[in-house]
Amino acid sequence: MGALDEGVQQWRASLARGRVIDAADLDELEEHLRDQAEDLTASGLSEDEAFLIALKRLGAADRLTAEFAREHGDRLWKHLVLAPEADAGDGRSKHPLSVMIAFALLAAVSIQVGRVAAESGGGMASWFPRNVSLFVLPVLAGYLAWTRGMTRGRALVIGAIVAVLAIGVNVFPFDDSSATATLIAIHLPVVLWFVVGAAYVSAEWRSSARRMDFIRFTGEWAIYLVLIALGGGVLIGLTVLVISPIAPESISGLEKWTLPSGGAAAVIVAAWLVEAKKSVIENIAPVLTAIFTPLFAAMLGVAVVLYAVAGIGREFDRELLTGFDALLLVVLGLVLYGLSARPETARAGAMDVIRLVTVVAALVLDALVFGSLVARIGDLGLTPNRVAAIGLNALLIVNLAVTAWLSIRLLIGRAPVSRLVRWQTSYLPVFAVWAAFVVLALPPLLGFA
Repeated sequence: MGALDEGVQQWRASLARGRVIDAADLDELEEHLRDQAEDLTASGLSEDEAFLIALKRLGAADRLTAEFAREHGDRLWKHLVLAPEADAGDGRSKHPLSVMIAFALLAAVSIQVGRVAAESGGGMASWFPRNVSLFVLPVLAGYLAWTRGMTRGRALVIGAIVAVLAIGVNVFPFDDSSATATLIAIHLPVVLWFVVGAAYVSAEWRSSARRMDFIRFTGEWAIYLVLIALGGGVLIGLTVLVISPIAPESISGLEKWTLPSGGAAAVIVAAWLVEAKKSVIENIAPVLTAIFTPLFAAMLGVAVVLYAVAGIGREFDRELLTGFDALLLVVLGLVLYGLSARPETARAGAMDVIRLVTVVAALVLDALVFGSLVARIGDLGLTPNRVAAIGLNALLIVNLAVTAWLSIRLLIGRAPVSRLVRWQTSYLPVFAVWAAFVVLALPPLLGFA
């Protein structure tokens, strides 16, 4: 008897002893339980893992099942530890720990090779900060391509894209202190992250569902990376505290070798954690989204009122404009992760209203920012920074405006949530194209100013 059948038998016996549910209802619940478990097993989980997670989900709708799940919850937590590798049938492991370690070491070595080369002239070369992402993110793309069994042809295409980016940003004849050099340093990681996305979705790049999966991956990856960074920071701090009294001269070497290598390796480890545990524990990013969306809605609403009362529309300096753009991107992220966790069949509720308020307030503020940017061009002329900022804000205005319209239709029952999801996932390539334009086309168009 398999683990699933054994678990179902225990569950049925427990519910039957309560004599609260009749046989017909119990059969129906068992059918739902088995369907959930079979879907999870098909995604790569063991029967025991699939049963426990399906039981937890069914418990949200059935009180007796919830009580049974609580009694056996210790078994679920045991699956959160690292499990031994199991072969997936194609020569790769289901949770490729050894492959992850190999790619993490490759990223750590790659960043150190770049650092040593940059310091060979006696100081840190100005090209190194611009190329940091090229030493790490292509390795992450390679790791995802490997674990997904990407075909050689697709892998070569991704490799060619990375090569074009690497050559382009390093042969441009600009001064390293120029505005276009700074823009490349900011936008190149964005372009490379979309390359990572291409490796993640692999052959299913046309699928809206797979693009939404990559959005979920991005949020979970960022959270894991922050947690690893916090843990690593504590470890390094304690190491410095212990070593400094007896070998203070070694502290600088610790910073040079440990911080870059640890950070590069953490990029791969965080991706592995997301993939290894995404079916066992609930996603963290949507939970944080549910907490912070109402807070951002309140803050943006207050900001709109204050700016409207004060009559400020053209007094944005560069720092404030940068802060507003970052805020608008955070709002877009909240919308995306809120949609990623929302059941498609659920009726519109309070969170959908809060999300609409957040989007509308962000749209108003974005219009103020855009107007200020246009006014600054009229007064001060065209610069690389203003071109990049205007392009980004124009894209955000379009995205937020359509999102607000579809959200209204969702609230009045005229459009399903799937329309919103398709809109957001279909719009992602637009941001990718703009970032690539800023990296490869904008510098020569503006004379590498």
